[in-house]
Amino acid sequence: MTRPDEPDPANSPQPYRAPGDPGPEDSGGPKPVRQAAIAFILLTLFIDILGIGIIIPVLPEVVEAFVGGDTSRAGIYVGVIAASYSLMQFIFAPIIGALSDRFGRRPVLLGSMFGLGIDFLIQGFAPTIAWLFAGRVLAGIMGASITTANAYIADVSDDENRARNYGLVGAMFGLGFTVGPALGGVLGSYWLRLPFFVSAGLALVNWLYGYFILPESLPPEKRSPLNLAKANPVGSLGLLKRYPIVAGMAIAYVCASLAQRGLENVWVLQTGFRYGWGTRTNGLVLGLVGVMAMIVMGGMVRPTVRRFGERRVAIAATIISALAFLGYGLASEGWMVPIIIVFGSLGGLASPAVQSIVASAVPSGDQGKVQGALTSLVSLTNIAAPLIFTAGLFSYFTSEHAPIILPGAPFFLGSALLFGAAIVLTRVFAKFPSTPPAEEDGEDHGVRLSDASSVTPPTSDDGSTVVGQGGH
Repeated sequence: MTRPDEPDPANSPQPYRAPGDPGPEDSGGPKPVRQAAIAFILLTLFIDILGIGIIIPVLPEVVEAFVGGDTSRAGIYVGVIAASYSLMQFIFAPIIGALSDRFGRRPVLLGSMFGLGIDFLIQGFAPTIAWLFAGRVLAGIMGASITTANAYIADVSDDENRARNYGLVGAMFGLGFTVGPALGGVLGSYWLRLPFFVSAGLALVNWLYGYFILPESLPPEKRSPLNLAKANPVGSLGLLKRYPIVAGMAIAYVCASLAQRGLENVWVLQTGFRYGWGTRTNGLVLGLVGVMAMIVMGGMVRPTVRRFGERRVAIAATIISALAFLGYGLASEGWMVPIIIVFGSLGGLASPAVQSIVASAVPSGDQGKVQGALTSLVSLTNIAAPLIFTAGLFSYFTSEHAPIILPGAPFFLGSALLFGAAIVLTRVFAKFPSTPPAEEDGEDHGVRLSDASSVTPPTSDDGSTVVGQGGH
């Protein structure tokens, strides 16, 4: 609804612009402005992931304290809390994506960041487990802003730097998951609630910074009407049918995400069972994962994509991830694991290549909704992976009822899923050759893909950056 002295955006002959909205002549913004905006988005993603990572080592202990030290009951609550977080992302990612397509990226990002800061405060002060549960539900809703962040990157990137920018997104994920758990462990050793308050402070400072610095990236003339009937997980997935190459790639996306989420859920249990690793050793090894992710995603994406093209990189990197998972499953000694991590980190090149292809295949008005659909798919794998990989395969093949003790079984399944993802990508790319870019009016839903020899590049959860993240 507009005030009487404001133009009605529906009836105005010119697109309505709120203060600070870019005009058609400067929708990309000056280069320094774009760089500042990208820096803010990267910082936003880092804080989102850091906030998640910080509470990983303390959340089970906080829950255990609420249930009187009963580890078994605490495990059930932790599982339900984790599943509820992913469920909220599944439900709200397409809604938040659609809101950003209608009202712009800036208000959605700032609102999510402010809400995330308040949410961490709620969790920090939570007097009961019910309050903690409510806080994690809210965190899942606010965390769906990753969808809008990916759409923002698509808005402010061009053919020359799009793949590089998505590579930096992956680097922020790696950095957040490297620093977060380590920092959370240190802070939690002083006070279990301290990590929540540190996360709240980071989120609110980032919101304040963004309020003064972050420009809008989606000009009014490129925005699309809000259709709440389609802004739901099922409706948003249906949108993928409008972009056949994205729909085909989504199958590979799900396979790779399920493998990666499974690895993350079973990693500590598997290394403890197989190699006798404790918290310190796992922390050091996961630190190596983060370092390699930053090297690969921050420095190798652009030259590799420029040399080989997005499609070749996406397929080859996914195969590397599949081989890395196979190596994890077969590794009989702990010293083998860091070697596999270094090799498997090259699999991280697939994620920015795939995200870049998706970004170039979809017009600006649908970026948020498509990214929301992909985030919803990843959220589903976040729910399914612990049940399949941890409660299912790992628990069975390490129990006395198993015909053979095979702690690497989850990794073998992950390897099969990734090989399947590589096959799907190969078939999809063969079916859809390079075509002109999609039109903004939605009539042409073609794709703008560089061919295998292209030198011009055309994003995850976690919409998302999961394909080929085999470095861990």
